[in-house]
Amino acid sequence: MPKVPVLPSDIKNKQKRENLYHKLKAEKAKKKLERRKQLAKDEAKNPELKEKRLRENVPRTLENTREHDDTMVDAEDEEVAEDIASDELASYFSGKTPKIVVTTSKKCTKVTYDFCAELISMMPNAQFEKRGAKHELRQIIKIANEQEFTDLIVVNEDHKQPNGITLIHLPEGPSAYFKLSNFIPASRITDHGAVTAHFPEIILNNFNTRLGHTIGRMFQALFPQVPEFQGRQAITFHNQRDFIFVRRHRYVFRDTDRVGLQELGPKFTLKLKWLQKGVYDRNGEYEWLFKPELETSRRRFFL
Repeated sequence: MPKVPVLPSDIKNKQKRENLYHKLKAEKAKKKLERRKQLAKDEAKNPELKEKRLRENVPRTLENTREHDDTMVDAEDEEVAEDIASDELASYFSGKTPKIVVTTSKKCTKVTYDFCAELISMMPNAQFEKRGAKHELRQIIKIANEQEFTDLIVVNEDHKQPNGITLIHLPEGPSAYFKLSNFIPASRITDHGAVTAHFPEIILNNFNTRLGHTIGRMFQALFPQVPEFQGRQAITFHNQRDFIFVRRHRYVFRDTDRVGLQELGPKFTLKLKWLQKGVYDRNGEYEWLFKPELETSRRRFFL
């Protein structure tokens, strides 16, 4: 009869059980190391083996196993192209210069004003207007339209911290509300670079659905279409699992082959809560509205 291996769980003596456990663990690590060394030798002789291993060894993540969404945008979709050519944001992509006004909710604290200052430093042609105690949002929208602003950003505050952003594209919308979190100003980023007045490049990652496509275009409309490459500044909106990470960097050429990144700040995270057709109206039509019951799976994403 073959010898039955003794498991650590079968030994009652604690000291002997621990010794056996460590012995089995060391043997397992030794076999794994020998297997990896042999694999490295085989791949050195035959590079095709390594290519095959890397091609087949794709880790499973929430992103590459996400649930299928019928609204995923294809770059060659003619219907999407027609919608883009006639939507509310089309005027910007035909060459209109963005003009942005940033304001806050009523009675804000210094932290929120500091966040607004960081926002203005990121977006050329943006200006801040302090909100009075009697100024309602519909009045602000009307004044912004009269002064021909293309976008209105309202930063909300709760418990003396900025916690939300309402982005309204003027004059016809759309409007979106984002939850704001993890705000870190540039002054708190170690070895951050100095910001220049050059127009930045815009990088949009993983806005793949029709909803995500609309949100990405709203972000694009906040910046001039022609970046000034001599400034080497880039602002990234990176969507991962419906969290939008906003970062600003300057790329630095180390030599002819290597490029590094210097963070300029600020950095913060956004999460879409609703998208409304037209200019914001409390009783208006919502194109998309987040509800907890929509999260039927960890692999379901909307952007």
